[in-house]
Amino acid sequence: MVPACYLSNDFQLLHAIMKLNIKSALPDNSIAHFVHSFWMLENKTGEDIPATVLPNGMVDLIVMKTNSTNWEIVIRGIDTEPSQVKIVAGTKMFSIGFKLPAVEYLLGDSVRDVLNEGKSNTNDFWQFDGDDTNDLESFSYKATQKIRDAQHENIDDRKKKLFELIYASEGSITVKELAEQVFWSSRQINRYFNQQFGISLKTYCNILRFGASFKQISDGKLFPEQNFTDQNHFIKEIKKYAGVTPKELSKNKDGQFVNITAIKTFPHKND
Repeated sequence: MVPACYLSNDFQLLHAIMKLNIKSALPDNSIAHFVHSFWMLENKTGEDIPATVLPNGMVDLIVMKTNSTNWEIVIRGIDTEPSQVKIVAGTKMFSIGFKLPAVEYLLGDSVRDVLNEGKSNTNDFWQFDGDDTNDLESFSYKATQKIRDAQHENIDDRKKKLFELIYASEGSITVKELAEQVFWSSRQINRYFNQQFGISLKTYCNILRFGASFKQISDGKLFPEQNFTDQNHFIKEIKKYAGVTPKELSKNKDGQFVNITAIKTFPHKND
């Protein structure tokens, strides 16, 4: 075995990233209209790990602590560009990846002011305690109970259908088609999106479609499976939101792109 002092920095970094504890879980059907997924990330490597987080179309509620510090709850808005982060040694983080209806009907507040960033949540509603943060199963169980208790039954029918179409298509649907199918003008829909989420409907659909490509790219499938015009359009859109080409994203050198690393842990409904 080669002594550690002779290993390259890149090799040591990759080894550390491979030891990150990343887990994911799908929501119960009773809350699936609000929740895309649950995640847990833990850095027990003893090293700070630089990484890139990519846009995925979710609004996240993050419960996080580093070493012995107190747990902090953060609401992170929609990401529209890649973000450079440092996963500090000792970090333990849980997150709920919310679909957009949760912003209005569960969180009760706009996220237009937190594009590409987060804000502390001072609401005592969630109240996660030590037992809830032992593992992903405990966290998702507590979160599910809270969401069931808080969710609204009276969701606007147009919005309900709008989001059902958006998520069923994974963003591969035009604004015109959506407006026609929900009987809501594109101007009104865009006004709603900008007021609640800080971006237009078309931009959101593009981001969602980009996020839907993570699985195929992680599997080395470098051709468009979503509704891209052609290969050039696919490459252009991936580069726009990832900063690199699909080929570079697929290689995920040194585990740089945490979404691509994490997607391999993501369960599928037929599993």
